[in-house]
Amino acid sequence: MKINLLKLSVNRSLVAMALAVTPGLPALGRTDQLPDAPRPSMTLDNPLEKQILNLQPKADENGDGKLSKAEQAALKQKIIKRFPRSDSDGDGTLSEKELEKVIKIATARAKNQGGRKSGKENAQGKEQTSPTHANVKYGEYERNVFDIWLAENSKPTPLAIFIHGGGFRAGSKEKLSQDVLKKLLKAGISVASINYRYLSIETPLPTSHHDARRALQFMRSKAKEWNLDKSRVAAFGGSAGAQICMWLAYSDDMAKPKSKDPIERESTRLTCVATAGGQTTNQTEFWKEMITDLMGPKIEAEGFVRPLGHLVDPEKVRMATWGAKTLEQANKKAARHSALLLVSEDDPPIFMSYGMPPTAKPPADKGRARGWLIHHVNLGIALKKKTDALKLEAHLKYPGTELKYPSQVEFFVDKLSD
Repeated sequence: MKINLLKLSVNRSLVAMALAVTPGLPALGRTDQLPDAPRPSMTLDNPLEKQILNLQPKADENGDGKLSKAEQAALKQKIIKRFPRSDSDGDGTLSEKELEKVIKIATARAKNQGGRKSGKENAQGKEQTSPTHANVKYGEYERNVFDIWLAENSKPTPLAIFIHGGGFRAGSKEKLSQDVLKKLLKAGISVASINYRYLSIETPLPTSHHDARRALQFMRSKAKEWNLDKSRVAAFGGSAGAQICMWLAYSDDMAKPKSKDPIERESTRLTCVATAGGQTTNQTEFWKEMITDLMGPKIEAEGFVRPLGHLVDPEKVRMATWGAKTLEQANKKAARHSALLLVSEDDPPIFMSYGMPPTAKPPADKGRARGWLIHHVNLGIALKKKTDALKLEAHLKYPGTELKYPSQVEFFVDKLSD
């Protein structure tokens, strides 16, 4: 069975979403999720099986170099469970033809990227600084890992924790900017970058938030061993990562002093926080009003809601997103994770950055409208108004502004240094 990569008739958005939540298979248009696998050979007796093993070696659970019926069935079910519509005929499994469509997209993407990446480069193709400790486990789940780079200093060093974005459904710790990493290390600031579990029906929000909290507490528990200063800890990230950063910064201390788990006894408070394109609220009414103001009254806010698993109805998606049985419960949970509602007068300084000025017009390309909206500077303006009213330090950067700090690096150096 020879795969013709020139005849791709599959619904690309459907397959891309299925791949994005299936470990080891890349989503279309992403460069940070490519499998570290060589280009597949087409001369073997079963080229489709070989391609699967190249793209997803963990599918071969017993390590015998081939896929048993049980192993192939398990892989198919992972895709169907995360995105049921990949099973186009609805028979509860992926036929060879349906699976072939998925592998076509993944193989084409790997081929376009030139095969295996160098171990010396990160997802952006830049030379990577090796972490002091890589893939440190902070929890029981596969994505409960982080990398940490320890700054050299005889005294305990401050720590900045990077929390990646990706809509809670994609992204990885490898998205940490190498430029930012090197500048912070040079300034004597240790840096960590975490993974967390993705949003799904089985792992609704705030699972991702709680994973990040656990990672923060775990690192604090290692302060003596790693020469870290517990009193100087920051977090930074973009989009979904920014949401988590603000939740940590603006929540009361979530330490449990009487817990039997010593990690849970560690503080969750931050010294400062930096965000990029952050969503400062999860309130439905705020979003409806903002979308109407920016896009016009004929645009329905519900149209920007992404499906979750097999769910497409906006209200059902919202309930499933927050693991709630009713819309009221979902809204209450969302409110408890909204910076605009959490922030209070005893919270740390924040540096926010957005990619457009308030006067920017919506993109002509409707396909870019959603991304433009969910990272809009009006979200930062709303939080800046709230922090100003509370007399909290907040810096809002967007094109055309001149600030005390040119970037998050200078902000961290000032706030975290002795």
